[in-house]
Amino acid sequence: MDDATHGPLAGFTVGVTAARRADELIALLRRRGAAVIHAPALRIVPLADDSELMAATKELVDSPPDAVVATTAIGFRGWIEAADGWGIGEQLLERLRTTELLARGPKVKGAVRAAGLVEAWSPQSESLAEVLDRLLAGGVAGRRIALQLHGEPLPGFVEALRDGGAEVVPVPVYRWMPPEDLAPLDRLLDAIAVGAVDAVSFTSAPAAASLLSRADGRGLREAVLEALRGPVAAACVGPVTALPLQAEGVPTVQPERFRLGPLVQVLCRELPGRARVLPVAGHRLEIRGHAVLVDDGLRPVPPAGMALLAALARRPGWVVSRAELLRALPGTGTDEHAVETAMARLRAALGAPRLIQTVVKRGYRLSLDAGEGEGWNAAAVR
Repeated sequence: MDDATHGPLAGFTVGVTAARRADELIALLRRRGAAVIHAPALRIVPLADDSELMAATKELVDSPPDAVVATTAIGFRGWIEAADGWGIGEQLLERLRTTELLARGPKVKGAVRAAGLVEAWSPQSESLAEVLDRLLAGGVAGRRIALQLHGEPLPGFVEALRDGGAEVVPVPVYRWMPPEDLAPLDRLLDAIAVGAVDAVSFTSAPAAASLLSRADGRGLREAVLEALRGPVAAACVGPVTALPLQAEGVPTVQPERFRLGPLVQVLCRELPGRARVLPVAGHRLEIRGHAVLVDDGLRPVPPAGMALLAALARRPGWVVSRAELLRALPGTGTDEHAVETAMARLRAALGAPRLIQTVVKRGYRLSLDAGEGEGWNAAAVR
């Protein structure tokens, strides 16, 4: 396959559930040839309108904590900017200057210093587990610890601090809620349920949970889970994001580095690796989600044609009856003429009519190269 010409994701469709940084992720996917369905599973509550964040901030200004944990750069910057908008930015900065400020990794440390502050400690690994170990090693009993959240659940972190005797004050930066317009999410759920997408990307655990919740509300939960456990890949930016899916028995793929670029690279390996490759009539056929690579040529195929091709590829070289192919077509038609029409369009789309042979009075078969398949009568082929 000539990935330099078509891109490693050409012929595949990827669902994007992100709200924040969705444009960046979509651009990365399209640059590699993917078709994208964007369906935000969440919306972000604007900071200036977030009464919970305002209340938590005022509480910390009035009653200073012993330690503050900053978990994300964008969340920390947004918190400071929101406090400025409420007229308490200087008071918050003063409190943060006089407390133990822990920054989760270099990016957060950069945001802390950009605010004119200096962190007490920061791990190089960006591991929140290291931050927790540092706090527990120093003893947290009787200490008041503020934790800047960013919509992600932090399993075990808060519980471990409280078990150690600390009072934990959550600072809910960028709270996420269901999207106001559910139509895009519903379209994505419909596509997942019928296998019309090849992968769905998740960049936050709340987005994964929201998608499953909406599927449940529409009576599609089992169909969606079955698809995600089978033909539709679930790609998560990291292990925390994957938790709601894994709890439902959905296998996930994840990059080693929890970034959008590596997430796309995982899909660039995963999806071509799932494609069916067959030697047919002297050609190399690679069957992708909505297109077929015939040798190095990318051939878009309409949905009806892909349904027929998938049915033929399940038993390459064997004759598949018109009745069986009719059942594979989208819709509930009963006229086998629909198979002939769709087959003619499929052959035209592939650009090599001899890839699929008509077997008189029996059906159709892929012209698998000699020695690659059995179960067909050559004398019956016209």
